[in-house]
Amino acid sequence: MKAMILAAGKGERMRPLTLTTPKPLVRVGGVPLIEYHLRALAAAGFTEVVINHAWLGQQIEEYLGDGSRYGLSIQYSPEGEPLETGGGIFRALPLLGDEAFVVVNGDIWTDYDFTALRQPMTGLAHLVLADNPAHHPTGDFNLVDGQVHDGQPGTDTLTYSGIAVLHPKLFAACAAGAFKLAPLLRDAMAQGLVSGERLRGHWVDVGTHERLAEVEQLIEASY
Repeated sequence: MKAMILAAGKGERMRPLTLTTPKPLVRVGGVPLIEYHLRALAAAGFTEVVINHAWLGQQIEEYLGDGSRYGLSIQYSPEGEPLETGGGIFRALPLLGDEAFVVVNGDIWTDYDFTALRQPMTGLAHLVLADNPAHHPTGDFNLVDGQVHDGQPGTDTLTYSGIAVLHPKLFAACAAGAFKLAPLLRDAMAQGLVSGERLRGHWVDVGTHERLAEVEQLIEASY
């Protein structure tokens, strides 16, 4: 199974850090955010990773290289123009192959064990959902008996963590260009084709300087 790290975001809310450094290379605990993912994926037995990039993407390639120092083989999917999440994944499909693959947002920090994702999937997607953070109290989706739903009455909502397993067939009706991932997921949910799990452990969507500081505290507390 291959994995893809989404690293094309510009990180507008993390300026001035991201004016000269791509968001996935912003350091927390002395280590670039994206490096935590690479180490975790390698520890979980993954060997092939695809990384898309746009803003200052050459820095990402220069820093990570071919991935050999992490025990990985890294391929890159450069984007000349913003393609959003769905469009970015679609562009990278030729590098990802015909089987289901793991997708991870490059701008999150988590101690989630990716080993759990290395198992057969019957639907089109499997989402890892987290407890709602303070900045997103309404959540995104519902998780009922291992299935993910959009707006299930009488059940608590959870937040999409930015970690998923996707099958290329999810993108069967798509064309090249910029488009969001969420509508594809919602269509698949309506067909009962999206499973899910609740993330146990730490997870932070590192979108602001304040949340970057939160991760620093979590890392310090773990030592």
